[in-house]
Amino acid sequence: MGFADQRFNVNLSILFTELPLLERPAAAAAAGFSAVELWWPWVDSPTPEQSELDALKKAIEDAGVRLTGLNFYAGQLPGPDRGALSIPGEESEKFRANVDVAADFAASLGCGALNALYGNRVDGVDPAEQDALALENLTLAARAAHRAGAILLIEALNRPESPKCPIVSAPKAVEIVDAVNAATGLGNAKFLMDLYHLSMNGEDLPAVVERYAAKTGHVQIADNPGRGAPGTGSLPLEELLDQLKKAGYDGWIGLEYKPGDRPSAEAFEWLPRDAR
Repeated sequence: MGFADQRFNVNLSILFTELPLLERPAAAAAAGFSAVELWWPWVDSPTPEQSELDALKKAIEDAGVRLTGLNFYAGQLPGPDRGALSIPGEESEKFRANVDVAADFAASLGCGALNALYGNRVDGVDPAEQDALALENLTLAARAAHRAGAILLIEALNRPESPKCPIVSAPKAVEIVDAVNAATGLGNAKFLMDLYHLSMNGEDLPAVVERYAAKTGHVQIADNPGRGAPGTGSLPLEELLDQLKKAGYDGWIGLEYKPGDRPSAEAFEWLPRDAR
């Protein structure tokens, strides 16, 4: 087996960022990839002008790539925020305003996965209040994703880099997945297994794969330490992806790593071109 037996897409919010947003889909295609994913591209606006949405849609279509994953609005990302849906007040309202916009955009491109980042704890706010708000908003998001023909992803981040985020382990993320599915009855909430984040938490990655492969809707990778390309760190990514495939996961593997001090187009030498 090995890397050649997987389906990889490129996250255009961490790779090819040396280029303007609308040039990145074509750059991914030129590097040999047929699919891309994105964080919410308009960090200051959950409801951008339709012309901006149309321009991005055209750039993706013109490049001949598929959009296979999209984040809902998540605040300043990259930056201090780790999501918006559990933040009372303005940020939660922005998330709600974004839900149908993101879902409609995903549906217009046949994108089958929408990622909802939970958000940080807020000083002075009862965590139980945040969690109740989060479940309410995740329920809205799951229903919107269902209407768009997509799954809803819940991602575990890592504690060292996201100390205020409460979703920093695979079991906690899956607990939220189960709660959303129980609330909606749709069964379309799934775990986003980011092997870099889980490794930063010190989790037993083979055990996580064994336990949660069946509830996993998407996988993302970067090596550790450094969040670079496979082979720049010490994670056994090829073996872990083999284990996932043997466990029945046949979805996309998102490349969500930093290219380092080089153009992004040069950050894929670990993956033969005919395997992209």
